Amino acid sequence: MDPIAALEEIAFLLERDRASAFKSKAFRKAAGIIGDLPADELAERVRDGRLKRTAGIGDTTFGVISEAVGGAVPSHLVALREQDGPAAGSVEGLRAKLRGDLHSHTDWSDGTTPISTMARAAASVGLDYLVVSDHSPNLTIANGLSVERLLDQLDVIERLNRTPAETGDGRGIRLLTGIEVDILLDGSLDQAPEMLERLDVVVASVHSKLRTESKELTERMLRAVRNPRTNVLGHCTGRLVEGSRGTRPQSTFDARAVFAACAEHDVAVEINSRPERQDPPDDLIALALDAGCRFSIDSDAHAPGHFAFLELGAARAEASGVPAERIVNTWPAEQLLEWAARR
Repeated sequence: MDPIAALEEIAFLLERDRASAFKSKAFRKAAGIIGDLPADELAERVRDGRLKRTAGIGDTTFGVISEAVGGAVPSHLVALREQDGPAAGSVEGLRAKLRGDLHSHTDWSDGTTPISTMARAAASVGLDYLVVSDHSPNLTIANGLSVERLLDQLDVIERLNRTPAETGDGRGIRLLTGIEVDILLDGSLDQAPEMLERLDVVVASVHSKLRTESKELTERMLRAVRNPRTNVLGHCTGRLVEGSRGTRPQSTFDARAVFAACAEHDVAVEINSRPERQDPPDDLIALALDAGCRFSIDSDAHAPGHFAFLELGAARAEASGVPAERIVNTWPAEQLLEWAARR
C-alpha cells in the first residue's frame, strides 16, 4: 500500500470519529515529511533506520510506513477499518445526490489542514466541488480572514484549480471561493462588501450573543438574510447537543419570520451536518420546508475526515422529507453558481 495514502486514511478515520486533533495531525505530519521522497529512497531510509530517527516520525507512524513499504496494509489501518468501516464507503439515498459542500474550513482559519488536503478528501468522498468558506475577521478566536488574507487565499484557490487535487482514482474536484461571514450585532456582514461580491458563495452565521432577546436576534438575522450578498444562512440556532465543547441551548428567534425571509430572498437554510450541532432541529427543518425554503446540506468540515458527516445531514433531511430539488448542493456547479450570483 502507498504509505502516504495509508497515513492520510488513518488521519481521515480518526477525524471522522472526532478523535483528538493531536492524533490525526501526527499522521498528516508524517505524510508531509515523506511526501517528496522517491519510493526507493523511502524504502532505503526505512531499512537503515534513518526514517525512524527523523524528527516528526514517531513509533506508530514509522510502523505504518514500514508495513506499507513492505507491501502490506498497515495493521493500525486494518484495525480502524474493522472498527468503523473504510474511509470511502459507498453512499446511498440523498447523500449520493450531493455534488458539493458549501461550508468547509482550512488552516487559513480554524481548520487543521491546507486547502489542497481538504480538496483531495472532498474528492475522495465523491464530491464534484467544494466551497472554501473560512471565517471572517471579527471571529478572531478562529483566525478570521482580513481583506488582505482573503485576497491571498483567492490567489491560492485559483492556482489549485489550474491543477486540481486528485484522489488515487484520478478523480479531481473544483474549488469555489467563499466565506463563512459573521452576522454582526447590527445584522451587517463581517467583510468588505466589495470582497463579498467577488466570492462564489457566502454563508452567513451568528457566532456571538446567541442568548440575545428574541426580537433583537430576529431583526439581526432578518437584516443578514435580506443582504443581497447572503446565499446561505448557516447553523441558524447555534445549538450544541453533545461533544467536547459541552451543550448549548438553541437561540430564540422568530423562525417563521426568518424562514419566510429566506424563501422570499432565495437564501438557502443550512442543514449543518456536524454531530454536535444537528442544526436546525427537526421541527425547524419542517418549518423551513413549509415556508418554501431551499436548503444546503453542509459538513462544516474543519478536517478532512469531517466530510463523512454529510451522511448524517443527508439522513436528517431525508427523514424530514426535504426533496432533492430543494437542496442547492445537489445541483451541478454551474447551476449553483448561477443561483448564487442572482442575488
